[in-house]
Amino acid sequence: MLRSLAVGAVGLALMFCASVARSADEKGAAEPAAAKKAAADTTDWAMNATIIEACSCPMFCQCYFDTKPAGHDAHAGHAHGDAGGEHYCKFNNAYKVNAGHYGDVKLDGAKFWLAGDLGDDFSKGEMNWAVLTFDPSVKPEQRAGIITAMKAAYPVKWKSFTVARDATVDWDGGKERAAAKLNGGKDAEVVLKRWPGGNPAEPVVIHNLKYWGAPRNDGFVLMPNEVEAFRRVPEGRQPFEFKGTNGFMITFDISSKDAGGAPAAKAE
Repeated sequence: MLRSLAVGAVGLALMFCASVARSADEKGAAEPAAAKKAAADTTDWAMNATIIEACSCPMFCQCYFDTKPAGHDAHAGHAHGDAGGEHYCKFNNAYKVNAGHYGDVKLDGAKFWLAGDLGDDFSKGEMNWAVLTFDPSVKPEQRAGIITAMKAAYPVKWKSFTVARDATVDWDGGKERAAAKLNGGKDAEVVLKRWPGGNPAEPVVIHNLKYWGAPRNDGFVLMPNEVEAFRRVPEGRQPFEFKGTNGFMITFDISSKDAGGAPAAKAE
């Protein structure tokens, strides 16, 4: 997703969490407190995480090289670049933190999920909607660190940003096949299969392409999706499912020293 977010959004000093909407089934969760703690935070932090990522755009997602997603025809699951139709980038990102800290709190092993839609034009750094879901094993003090790191990694404004109730994140980042499920696949699912390169023994990797606001990544390992679906969506949104569209794995690295005064997350 997003053309290196490009160039523009990092410099726009926009909030990651423009608003944290709450649906009825999400009352009582602890995330707002974590978001509030992140809001006034000056804590030293760092995160190295790997993502199993997929979206509705054809391979490779044009959002990294343009200010609008691919056009889609009337048949769900089919995208045709700029061939016309509705433009959107509906995505699922499943995260696993390899190593990280938030002050003295370790973030290692934390799993969470981000899904949503970038909208039809993000030239001004504003995206449509997104939903963040934590695995139940993620502790409140870890959530504050994750929110802080995420708003620095994705320095954009969302028209709607929801923190959902907890759901189990199953994460298997294999080299040949990668799969992630949210709530056993009932809420969301991503399955990727490695694309064979000129040397079938090696993956196809795109280097020297920036991933959103993260200053470092190990390359986009191209793995088209067999399925990417978001099934439990916020009220007023439509579930989606795509097959054979964009997918990749990537490991990014970011820290408080890289954030450079990025605005704090705001909870409402």
